[in-house]
Amino acid sequence: MNIKSLILSSALFAAMHVLVWFSNNAQLSPRFKEHAMALCIALAIPCSLVAYYAVQYGYEAFGNAWSVRLLGFGVSYLVFPAMAWFMLGESPLNAKTSISILLSFIIVAVQLWWPK
Repeated sequence: MNIKSLILSSALFAAMHVLVWFSNNAQLSPRFKEHAMALCIALAIPCSLVAYYAVQYGYEAFGNAWSVRLLGFGVSYLVFPAMAWFMLGESPLNAKTSISILLSFIIVAVQLWWPK
């Protein structure tokens, strides 16, 4: 496994999910609500480009698309609760969200350490 590619892929997936969060959820924030559609449109191409490279590096790291997909999913479940907490004041500290975050760690760990 190429660790450099794994780190780059994970970082790019995290950046992509932050951009996607703003693209989808800015409309819910009083700070961004007025310009949410413009923000959505402005972020469309950067989101796609970051996703493209996240997948490219992820595939270099894992050698299969399923592991890349599950890494992206796991990273999303780390980014979304943090963004919802910081931007909307929605606490991730409830049983359902905490269990989901734990499961996302498990999904990523399986992809990293389970033998092929």
